[in-house]
Amino acid sequence: MSTLAILPVKRFELAKQRLSARLPAAQRETVARAMVEDVLHTLTASSELTGVLVVTNEPAVAALAETLGAIVEADRTEAGQSAAAGVGIAYALQAGIERVLLIPGDCPALDGEELAALLAHPGGGRVVVVVPDRHGTGTNALLLNPPDAIAPAFGPDSFARHCELADEAGARCETARPSTLLLDIDTPEDLAELLATASERAPRTRAAFAALTAER
Repeated sequence: MSTLAILPVKRFELAKQRLSARLPAAQRETVARAMVEDVLHTLTASSELTGVLVVTNEPAVAALAETLGAIVEADRTEAGQSAAAGVGIAYALQAGIERVLLIPGDCPALDGEELAALLAHPGGGRVVVVVPDRHGTGTNALLLNPPDAIAPAFGPDSFARHCELADEAGARCETARPSTLLLDIDTPEDLAELLATASERAPRTRAAFAALTAER
């Protein structure tokens, strides 16, 4: 089954405002860039994906994505994650892709084996697979078969909202909880949780933060 990963990425100057209590603007941009790099490297290394599409207006991300063999589409409206995901879904439908994986750029610990297990999910009929955040209220990833099974609606309390949308659309809604996708880095507490975990995951994010810490 053909599967396109869709990765929306804000311009770094707009990203991760909730980390401002711990990191000034320039350092937030550095960490945001490293997180996206970690996610992109994992996605583009996956043999289970047909391709990776990055929706962004950030030149540094576009350049890296193209270097790694990903497709780049402009985020025409910069109206948020859901709108950017919609750009990717439109591309997938036009290209005849059978399903899409909507995934954020702030889950840098994403593991290739867990990604493969998620993509091995049976895809018969209309299916929406929702990956919640670690709090169980937000959404960290959506696997949609077909790509327009529902219109994504990310944001607070989106886990329940995506399940409701699937029900309204007559799609089977299922939940997956790959451990390395449950932690998205939005707040200082999230970043501390990542850094406190003894792991080889998110190497670029860890290195970036270590370098920033050493500068202080």
